[in-house]
Amino acid sequence: MMKQIYLDNSATTPLCEASKKAMCAAMAQYGNPSSLHTLGAEAARLLKQSRTEVGEALGERFLKDGQLLFTSCGTEATALAIQGTARAKSRRVASTVLTTDSEHPSVENNLKLLEKEGFRVVRVPTRGGQLDMKTVEANLGSDLFMVSMMLVNNETGARYPVEQIFAMARAASPEVVCHCDAVQGFLKVPFTARSLGADLITLSAHKIHGPKGVGALFVSERMLRERRLSPFLVGGGQEFGFRSGTENMLGIVGFAAAAKAGAQSLRTSLPHLAALSQKLRAALEGSEIVLNTPPVTAPHIVSLTLPHIKSETMLHHLAARGIYVSAGSACSAHAKGPSSVLLAFGLDSAAAASSLRISFSAENTEQDVDALCEALTDGLGTLVRIKH
Repeated sequence: MMKQIYLDNSATTPLCEASKKAMCAAMAQYGNPSSLHTLGAEAARLLKQSRTEVGEALGERFLKDGQLLFTSCGTEATALAIQGTARAKSRRVASTVLTTDSEHPSVENNLKLLEKEGFRVVRVPTRGGQLDMKTVEANLGSDLFMVSMMLVNNETGARYPVEQIFAMARAASPEVVCHCDAVQGFLKVPFTARSLGADLITLSAHKIHGPKGVGALFVSERMLRERRLSPFLVGGGQEFGFRSGTENMLGIVGFAAAAKAGAQSLRTSLPHLAALSQKLRAALEGSEIVLNTPPVTAPHIVSLTLPHIKSETMLHHLAARGIYVSAGSACSAHAKGPSSVLLAFGLDSAAAASSLRISFSAENTEQDVDALCEALTDGLGTLVRIKH
């Protein structure tokens, strides 16, 4: 049987053993955390323990009630962050939102909704994977309501200096709300909630070897104290009143186990990811393939452009050899036309349509990189090229 090599870990990751074991054990605990009887109390204890473990992976050992909210996914967590902040009764009259031109659709589309309601959204250019600081500086002022920026770009791997941007924004407008989509950065680049300096942080379980169907939103003490966040889903008042609906206990337990395991192995996983990335870049250097390398990049994502070969053509070529990569974000797979993120990076339409994303996990090996390079080289020699 042909070996399968999975190199699309930015789309989703395989469940780790710790997550599988925790979820299997939790299947026997079917109580509702809101119930007052013994089974409910056991479920509530497990929920609290899971919240603590995810918080610790984020560098927060002592969470206050409401500081970590479980959601159905990263997209919902981001919607709660953006829509919940915009609708909070304590919201200031400020109406400018600062973001980038290469955000995940969950951020971009929520901000488009705010634009329809009268907010002014400024999208900072990210050409070459670098923030245009002149645009940032020009929009720091008393009218700044929110800064929403991703930590790591999900298509190019660019690591944005959000800590610096948040600090600059607060210096100019102390009441500004800072949101960070850290889905691609959590347990992939070193940071803590405190080091980011964000009020709101989006996380997702299935990007860190946890299950699909569960995410989380970290909320700063300031946001809670000043009541700057309004509930997005209302009903029974679960998740401290911020996100109603019976908690997905299996998903939450699996998320916590994956976060704990990922945090414990961080010192070895990060150098391993960096070594795999460097090996791939070195192997492709001098070839016809162009590496789209940002100035500062996360270790697990490599973006590359093929010489006049459509990405879809190479995807099928690699898949036939049991190697799985992507042509961009899985969340934008149904979008028509070239990736807006790659266009923002500076690629033209033809280059964007000929680009691949390779994304590693700690489970990948140097042999996987060798197999990928061999298959890419074979494809360059045999696949039909686009005529210009």
